[in-house]
Amino acid sequence: MKAGSKLKSAVCDTEVMVIRGSDVVVECGGAPMAAERPATRAAINPAFAEGTKIGKRYVDAAATVELLCVKAGQGSLSLAGVALQAKDAKPLPSSD
Repeated sequence: MKAGSKLKSAVCDTEVMVIRGSDVVVECGGAPMAAERPATRAAINPAFAEGTKIGKRYVDAAATVELLCVKAGQGSLSLAGVALQAKDAKPLPSSD
C-alpha cells in the first residue's frame, strides 16, 4: 500500500485513503479491499459489521497502518482478522 492510494470495500460502500501503510491486506467487512470495487458485492461477515465513519482515522495496534475513511459503510476495517481502532483526536493545547 502506498500513501495517498484509495481502497474500496467489496462488501459495502466504505472507501478509505491510505495515510500510512505497509505491505498488508486491509479488509472491510471480512473481505479484502482493492483499488476497484467488484461488480457484485460479497456478504458482510457479521463479526466485522460495526461500520466505518466518514472523516475518522483508523489504526492498527502497532500504529504501522493508518487509514482515513472518505466514504462511510456498514463493514468494519481489519488487518488479518484483527479489527482496526478509530484514532482519537489529539487535544488542543490550552490557551492559558
